[in-house]
Order: sequence, then C-alpha cells, then structure tokens
Amino acid sequence: MNDKAPSGAPVRVPRYSGSARINHWIMAIAFVILLLSGLSLFHPALFFLSGIFGGGAMVRWLHPWAGVVFALGFLMLFIRFLPANLPELTDFKWLAKIRYVVSGRDEFLPEVGKYNAGQKLVFWSQAALVPIMVVSGFALWTPGLDFLQSTFGIKATMDHRRLAAVVHAAAAVTTIVIWIVHVYAAIWVRGTLSAMIRGSVTGGWGWRHHRRWLKREVADGHVKSG
Repeated sequence: MNDKAPSGAPVRVPRYSGSARINHWIMAIAFVILLLSGLSLFHPALFFLSGIFGGGAMVRWLHPWAGVVFALGFLMLFIRFLPANLPELTDFKWLAKIRYVVSGRDEFLPEVGKYNAGQKLVFWSQAALVPIMVVSGFALWTPGLDFLQSTFGIKATMDHRRLAAVVHAAAAVTTIVIWIVHVYAAIWVRGTLSAMIRGSVTGGWGWRHHRRWLKREVADGHVKSG
C-alpha cells in the first residue's frame, strides 16, 4: 500500500479516540503506581520503594485506591474494546504461525482485524486477572473488609486473608510479566506506541500489521492525509 497521499503527506488512519487514549494512560499511570507500591509491600528488601510515595503509611493508603482506579479504568476499557477482541478463526491461524511473528516475516501471516491473537491474549488474560486481584485485594484492605461485613455479612478470617495474600501476589506477578511483554511488543513493533499517543497510524503500518482492519477503515472512509 502507498503510504503517501497525492499531496505527498503521509496517509494516516485513526486507530484510537481521545477518550480511549485517556482511558489507557490513566490505567498505565495507575499500574505503575500499583507496581512500585505493591513491590514495596511484597518483601522487606523492596520496602525502600515506599520512599517514592512518602513512606509506608502513604503506600498502604495509596495502593488500594490506585487499584480501584485501575479496576474501573479496565472495566471501561473492557467494554470499549470487547467487540474487537472476540476470538475468531484467524486467531488460531496467526498463533500457528507464531514463528513468523517472532522473526518479523509478516508476509506469511494471515490478515487480521484491529487486534491480532497475541493482543487478544493480553486482553483476556487481564480480563481474568483484574477481577482476581480486586477480590483478593478487598480481603486485604480494611475498608474493603468493613464494607463486605456491613453490606453482605461476610467476615474474613485470618486464614482467608493469608490465602488472599498468596492469590493477590500470584495474580500481580503474572500481570507484571504480561505487562512487560505488552510494553516490549509495543516498542518492538515500530509505530504501535505512537498509535496510543497520536491516536492514528500510517497506512503502511496498518497494511503490514492489521490489513483486514485497514481495508475496513478505507471502505468506511476513515483514511485521511496529513
């Protein structure tokens, strides 16, 4: 596909609206806060990280509230991006050719929509992990425990809290690993990160990585120059 408009300006295709980008970056900021504050609470050797936020008392207050922001942000993102992340036959074909993804040989991959199978796996793994972290986090948070007891009559025992701590930590570590892969892929595939900053991608990027999505955008008249 020609990546230039007749005027010579780059052809750009809208990919993310302003509200979607704000949603994403609020989640990203909340996640970084959760990552650093959570690590400071995870092990005494990492407690020095609490100094970033002003000490242990602030971390114990900030971490759960950052979790609330992250969870609400993900809920909105889930609703917004769910239709584009539904599994389809092309996803299995894409996964079967994962070696070409790793080697950067996109010409051997099937045409995909707005998200490929790897991106969908990130989406659905987070859809499973975020509720787990929310529920287990509630069992470790005093206001959360008070709410559960006063509203539903649920009282967490010490054994429940110990189990919640293990589950919360396991889910958090898994989420961090997925987040690292997500960020690496966004940097590795040139143009992906700028899409979440500018809100649009070049026609050439769309043709190479998400051709079926690009064709639909062209058919709908969403392609512009400049």
